[in-house]
Amino acid sequence: AYEIYQCDWSSDVCSSDLVAPVDKPIRFIPEFLLESHEFGKRYPDRVIPAAMGPIRRREDPNRTFYNSVQLTREIAVGETLWGVATWESIDPRIDRFSIYVGGLTNAYRWRDEPGAFKAGDPIGKGRRLERKVLKLNFWRPGDEYYQNEKEIRYGIPGEVDYEWLYR
Repeated sequence: AYEIYQCDWSSDVCSSDLVAPVDKPIRFIPEFLLESHEFGKRYPDRVIPAAMGPIRRREDPNRTFYNSVQLTREIAVGETLWGVATWESIDPRIDRFSIYVGGLTNAYRWRDEPGAFKAGDPIGKGRRLERKVLKLNFWRPGDEYYQNEKEIRYGIPGEVDYEWLYR
């Protein structure tokens, strides 16, 4: 299984009333996690060098694709890179899954567990640092016996197609 993604860093990406445009390179450290809804299984992306050639020939022979390790680098303002996240040994019974993409933002937050901190405890006890990630939802109406990639659909019926969250 694999996912094609595009990294485009330009000054327009971060412009708003609250955030000044960024006009310097950023360090991109991608992280991809495929998580099953039915079984709670998690699959981190795997670098599969042998898969890169066939994926490139199939998707776009004229484009350079990078795996998640190759994309760990500084991306210049206006530079566009294309990447491939790959997974292996995914449970064929999985019909609903999400891909969590980390590294697209540098947003973090502290989460305080209710009742976990008591006066006199060391600083940070009962707190969890969470990272902002993009969650992409997918589903597959087929079965585990006749698997066909054309059956994988973006979004899950009755749920959002994607969302930003902290985890």
